[in-house]
Amino acid sequence: MSLNWSWMNYAVQVCGWALGLPLELLVVSVLLRGGYRRFPLLFIYTIASFLTTVIEIPFVIFYRRTGDPQALAKAARVYWINEWIMQFLVFALVISLIYQATIALRSRRIVRAALILGAVLFAGTTFAIHYRPGPKFGLWMTPWAAKLNFGSAILDLALWAMLLAAREKDRRVLMLSGALGLQFTGGAIGESIRSLSTRNQSHALAFGGDIVVMLANLLCLYVWWQTFRAPRTRGGIPAAAK
Repeated sequence: MSLNWSWMNYAVQVCGWALGLPLELLVVSVLLRGGYRRFPLLFIYTIASFLTTVIEIPFVIFYRRTGDPQALAKAARVYWINEWIMQFLVFALVISLIYQATIALRSRRIVRAALILGAVLFAGTTFAIHYRPGPKFGLWMTPWAAKLNFGSAILDLALWAMLLAAREKDRRVLMLSGALGLQFTGGAIGESIRSLSTRNQSHALAFGGDIVVMLANLLCLYVWWQTFRAPRTRGGIPAAAK
C-alpha cells in the first residue's frame, strides 16, 4: 500500500493550525496583562503570526479541495509573502531582546551596532546567493529561509551568552530567547531536510521536515505562554523562570 505523502503533509499542517493558533491567542492574552509594554515586538510578532496563518488557510484548503494549479500558485505566493514578513519581524524581535539584554553594558552601542550590522549583512549576502528570478519562489526561498534561521540562531546564541554573563540575569528574557533558540534550531533543521527532499525527490524527507518545523514552533509558543502565565514572585520574576 503506497502512502499519500501529500495528504500526510496536509495533515501535519492542519495539526499545526489546530494547536498553533490557540497557543498564539494564549500568548497574546497573557501579554495583554502588561507584558506587551516591555515586549511590544513580541506582541506584534505573535499577532502577525496568527493573522498570516489565518490568511493562508483558505488558500490552502481551496487548493486541496480543487487541485487547481492556479490555486496552488496563489497559495504559494501568499505563503512566501507571509514568510518575508515573519522573517523580518523575527529578526527585529531578536534585536529587540538584545537591546533589552544590553541596557546595563557600557559598550552597548558598539555591541548593538555590530550585531545589527552583522544580521543585515548576513541576510543580504545569503539573499544574493540564493535568489533566482522566476515564479517558483520555493526553489530559492527554502534554502534562504534555512540560512536566515541559522543566522537568527547565531544572534540568539550571542544573546544567551550576554544574558548568562550578566551579573543580574533577566530570567524572563532568558526564557524568551531560549524558546526562540529552539524554534530557530528546529526551523533550520526542518528547512535543511526540506531542501534535501527537493534534491532527492523524497516525500518522506519533506514530511519529516514539516514535523520538525511544526514541533519547534509549537514548543516556542508554549514556553512563551508559560513564561508570562507564571505568577510573579516578590522580585517580579516569574516563578516558572527560576
